[in-house]
Amino acid sequence: MAATRRGWRNRGRSDGTRYTFNLRTDVHFTDGTPFNANAVKANFDYIVRHASTATASASLLQSLDHTEVVAPYVVRLVMKQADFTMLASLSDVRLGFISPKALAENSNLCDGRPGLVGTGPFVFSSYQRGGAAVLTRNPDYRWAPANAQHQGAAWLERVTYRFLPAATARMAALTAGQADIADGMQAADLAASDRTHDFQSLTGPSASTSFALYVNYTVSPADDFHVRRALRDGFDLDAIVSSVYLGAVRRAWSNIGPDNPDYNAELKDTWGNDVKEANRLLDESGWRTRDSEGYRMRDGKRLSLEVGYPGATALDKVDVLLKAIRTALRQNIGLDLDLHRTAASDSAMPSWDMPGDEGFFYGTIRDPDAGIGDTIGRARRLPEGDRRHKLLAFAQKRAVDEALIVPLVVPVYHLAVRPSVHGVGFGASPDGPASAYDAWVDRQKAPTVESFSPSTALKQID
Repeated sequence: MAATRRGWRNRGRSDGTRYTFNLRTDVHFTDGTPFNANAVKANFDYIVRHASTATASASLLQSLDHTEVVAPYVVRLVMKQADFTMLASLSDVRLGFISPKALAENSNLCDGRPGLVGTGPFVFSSYQRGGAAVLTRNPDYRWAPANAQHQGAAWLERVTYRFLPAATARMAALTAGQADIADGMQAADLAASDRTHDFQSLTGPSASTSFALYVNYTVSPADDFHVRRALRDGFDLDAIVSSVYLGAVRRAWSNIGPDNPDYNAELKDTWGNDVKEANRLLDESGWRTRDSEGYRMRDGKRLSLEVGYPGATALDKVDVLLKAIRTALRQNIGLDLDLHRTAASDSAMPSWDMPGDEGFFYGTIRDPDAGIGDTIGRARRLPEGDRRHKLLAFAQKRAVDEALIVPLVVPVYHLAVRPSVHGVGFGASPDGPASAYDAWVDRQKAPTVESFSPSTALKQID
């Protein structure tokens, strides 16, 4: 919805149950279809109808009851209940609008064919899985937001996103002059490159959520509070994070990042690294003997705890971090950490998506924590303010106190940019660069215009 968000203005009711938008009348999709109230309704109806497959988008519309066309360029969203997070959800790229004509074809919109039709400054040209995605300039684009650095069509004629998962490979491409922008970089890599290259180092805000372990607390032995607490406090997180990231990444205290306005700062220094108490709790719960590998045993079973962690993340060295934690837990308290990578992204988790809500890792839990779930539900029905902030602070504290989650580190997004590239910055999402709409290249300084990210690499040709 990157471009089309700029085309509407909300006249929402103060109770959060209805949102009415006056749409611009001069916006159209790149296939010529008007962006109007019918287009908005077609998109939201499609997401709701395909909720079982369009899960990423549908999770943001879980409070939507239906969409009404009030007039050709006036649309109303009617909620099942008050939900003051709706405006934030509508700014998410996962609710980007697609031409109703493309939706009607009901084809696979992610298979690389040019059927992915939006209203933005670039036109989707091609996609090769594991290879590259190519965008070309939309010459008819005339609806940039007022805070853009220019108006009209984008400066660049083409943008190519390539796939290089390793930060070292992205930095090597940048250093060799094969790339102009490398995203998802680590601060340590940027510091080293600054000593030998004239790269710009851009740092965005911390992620809205931390990188954390999510405990399946309804399955034995994780249904035992003592076992969960032992997991939480059975290792020195500060020392491990410092060793792995060399001071470039902060350890986390909550599942919400410190730059999020709903962050509960009172959790700092309240938990973790109490190995003696963790061992006492496990002894008290009957896990007193150990097998030949040093793991605790009870009734002939090893103490193994199932946890999930986000698999799609801009954070490097995750495997090193988790291996160090797993080793420390075995050595310190005899606990076997059974790690499961999930498909959800840490950056895709909104502030209310915590244990007990219908979100990441917890959607399949039959009996989620009612205290947290109810609190989050109440918070969603309140506008921003002190009451909402206190509810979310309580939910964070309960999640950590009950050891339903174990926050680990706070990801921060870094860009390395060659001196020839300008107009690059960060968008509303904290885990990625802004649109390439305002980006431009100094031809005299740029042999190529290319950039590589954790899952993408960007090649810009002007």
